Amino acid sequence: MMVRLPLTLSWPKPLVEFCNKAMILHQIEALVKAGVKDIVLAVNYRPEVMVSVLKKTEEEFGITIHFSVETEPLGTAGPLALAREILGKDDSPFFVLNSDVTCVYPFEAFRDFHLAHGAEGSIMVTKVAEPSAYGVVVTKPGSTVIDRFVEKPVEFVGNRINAGIYIFNPSVLDRIQLQPTSIEKEVFPAIAADQQLHSFDLQGFWMDVGQPKDFLSGTCLYLSHLTSQHSPLLTDPAKNKWVYGGNVMVDPTAEIDPTAVIGPNVVIGPDAKIGPGVRLQRCVIMSNAVVRDHAWIANSIVGWNSNVGRWTRVENITVLGDDVTIKDELYVNGASVLPHKSISTSITEPRIVM
Repeated sequence: MMVRLPLTLSWPKPLVEFCNKAMILHQIEALVKAGVKDIVLAVNYRPEVMVSVLKKTEEEFGITIHFSVETEPLGTAGPLALAREILGKDDSPFFVLNSDVTCVYPFEAFRDFHLAHGAEGSIMVTKVAEPSAYGVVVTKPGSTVIDRFVEKPVEFVGNRINAGIYIFNPSVLDRIQLQPTSIEKEVFPAIAADQQLHSFDLQGFWMDVGQPKDFLSGTCLYLSHLTSQHSPLLTDPAKNKWVYGGNVMVDPTAEIDPTAVIGPNVVIGPDAKIGPGVRLQRCVIMSNAVVRDHAWIANSIVGWNSNVGRWTRVENITVLGDDVTIKDELYVNGASVLPHKSISTSITEPRIVM
């Protein structure tokens, strides 16, 4: 199944909104702050949509966005070889990032760290409670030099994992052929063997939001971060009595009935309409969606232009694609509903509705 299906059937994944802004825009803004002028996007799906949406971004930030279109999937390293002319045009290092990662993006500090140690590459790492589910990065004692990688360790070797954000000198391009190649399995071990790879500790939250469950967890982490920063992006509970428990982000164009109860951890997109007596918690309501009277939504994502009926209960990582209608007085439990569907009977067990 596609990542974050069914939303990615309608829209390229990097353009899916995360906290009311396309995921890739969160990253581009942080890269621009660190002085980046050229951005290369490795795309293999509907590049024309990405091109038209990101034209405005180029003008807004005074940057150039290059599209590196794969005719065959090239893995995680192959696209670097495809973009060799841009990445290798001078001696300056370049960032590489996974479009699914949310964190505070400390790119300036990461760049300074990389330039200070002078080696070929740096990997951002994050600490996790349960390292056995990941590939663990092991450094040489008392240094940031990476010694080796241990995939899903059975015995504890460390708790730092690859956060999916890297910085390299252009010399790394000499290690990569224009063919399907894994940066993690093939390129990193070779650089580490030459003692040319360092690890940088990421402070604060981190989440790979490629799956719906993690998308919701990442949303909560990001909203909590905004709360800790007293961000004006969040809805003020003092001025809006319908906010319950905080961590609520509502686009100014959304319409909220004052009898709704919203929060904690809710994002509501542009032009969404939330009816009387609606209860929302730990969920994302995307643009132009309508949630009708007394509906109850938790731990779910309601896609663009969707319509949730009156007295309906939606929960347990339900994801509604674009333009889905759920009729009144139904129960929807853990469903993944593809775009343009209409649901007229309850879904009591998690399943995909095609």
